[in-house]
Amino acid sequence: MTSSNLAKGRYLVTGGAGFVGSHLCQRLLDLGCEVVVVDNFITGRKTNIQPFLGNSKFTLIEKDIIEPLELSGGLAGIFHMASPASPVDYMKFPIETLRVGAMGSDNILNLALQKKCPILVASTSEIYGDPLEHPQKESYWGNVHTIGPRGCYDESKRYLEAITMAYHRVYNLPTRIIRIFNTYGPRMRTDDGRVVPNFCMQALANKDLTVYGEGKQTRSFCYVNDLVEGILRVIQCDHSEPINLGNPTETSILEFAKRIITMAKSSSKIVYRALPEDDPKTRCPDISKAKSLLGWNPGMDLETGLRHTFDYFKSTL
Repeated sequence: MTSSNLAKGRYLVTGGAGFVGSHLCQRLLDLGCEVVVVDNFITGRKTNIQPFLGNSKFTLIEKDIIEPLELSGGLAGIFHMASPASPVDYMKFPIETLRVGAMGSDNILNLALQKKCPILVASTSEIYGDPLEHPQKESYWGNVHTIGPRGCYDESKRYLEAITMAYHRVYNLPTRIIRIFNTYGPRMRTDDGRVVPNFCMQALANKDLTVYGEGKQTRSFCYVNDLVEGILRVIQCDHSEPINLGNPTETSILEFAKRIITMAKSSSKIVYRALPEDDPKTRCPDISKAKSLLGWNPGMDLETGLRHTFDYFKSTL
């Protein structure tokens, strides 16, 4: 199974002007599909989809999906990617984040039911909270602080998964759930607050790189093109329960900071700050299910992927 096997039809992408969503749109168009994007640009950017606006196979609807969406014509599938996804964004828009996960998801699942098409919903590794199991398997229920600063995002996605499974069980709707781990690449916002843009922009400006705690917390970074390939394989498979998509190669934040400074040939130093509340100490996916069901394994090595990403951030200056 590969992305090239995807049925060449018309697909809806919610949040298609976002970082991951725009790369997904690009791949769908490259495959000869028609793409309809719905985005209210709360965190997405029109510059991400600017190259597609003159394409006759691309349609943009500027709308908040917490309002019901009426769409004429058939759909081959829906990719529900809409949601603020970085701590900076969802802490700024906690109510909007909860609403898109609840009301927005209900509306889009209803649309899939009307169109009789499969729907893939984007959940997150944040489902696992500050995990007590390592690496994280899909069977792990998580360690989540529901009323903490990250709770708006965590609970939005937990509800998303619950309502998706309810639609599957009640209506036999062909649903797919992916849990996305740390993903990076071109088109990330320079100010979105995540570690890759933070470190890259700080190093480019020869500013100190901010490491929280002692930097021993770990992350695993998946290049966006690898993630998109996994997404397109998941929507083709007949599996309704969650599937982890991420890179299982783990690195500490301190090691990552040093790598960015070296890559940038920067004079930046590393400074340490107190660890934010509920910041997960480890984050690493078990991707056994993705390997066995999809034949998927991320192929981009961190050094090459970071070079592409770093060059993108450099170009924004």
